[in-house]
Amino acid sequence: MSPRRTVTPDIDADDEPETGPLRRCAQTRVRRPKEEMIRFVVGPDQRIVPDLAADLPGRGIWLSARGDVLEAARTKGGFARAARGQVVVPPDLVASIVAALTRRIVETLGLARRAGQAVSGFSKAREWLVSGRAALVVQASDGSQDERVRFLGANRGRAPVVSPLDGWALGAIFGRDAAVHIAVAPGRLAERLRVESARLAGVLGLQPESATSTGTTPEAPPGETMQDGND
Repeated sequence: MSPRRTVTPDIDADDEPETGPLRRCAQTRVRRPKEEMIRFVVGPDQRIVPDLAADLPGRGIWLSARGDVLEAARTKGGFARAARGQVVVPPDLVASIVAALTRRIVETLGLARRAGQAVSGFSKAREWLVSGRAALVVQASDGSQDERVRFLGANRGRAPVVSPLDGWALGAIFGRDAAVHIAVAPGRLAERLRVESARLAGVLGLQPESATSTGTTPEAPPGETMQDGND
């Protein structure tokens, strides 16, 4: 008699343990690094809650940080399928995620400034970039393209470049009218800024280098070119 076979049922992708560097998107079924995704949990009232820090209790629902994926999950029952039950999905879910990611970027950049890990202004930021002290460059999304290119010059590629906010929002963080060029020192804060900027860009459907949270910060007046204040 042959040994009895044990039939193991297929494991649903949504039941995969939340360990390791990869997660499977509940909508596209594609595995991606968790830094490129957004975690959600179901609250006590069955409401879908974004968990941007990925630290809320409960089994998470992971989705790629892309606006089209989030909207598809919201409108086509993706959250309900992943939760295996009825859930309440806020109609402004994507907009609330954009606002929350923007807040996280502002808060993180503010922490970096107060810790002496970030400087603004063409001269100071470029000095950090040229000397290798910059792990990340943050440039205003509405800054002059010529000025952005001039700032990087032959140092393009020395550090990742992100543009999650406009010059007025960046300037407010550094106590000036506007800021176009910011250099951030190596460390946890620079990495968090890079990750959050990339997630914001994905949700907005932009490239990371041109991500800006439109509608949350004032635009430059028509005909004016954004420049670093007091630089």
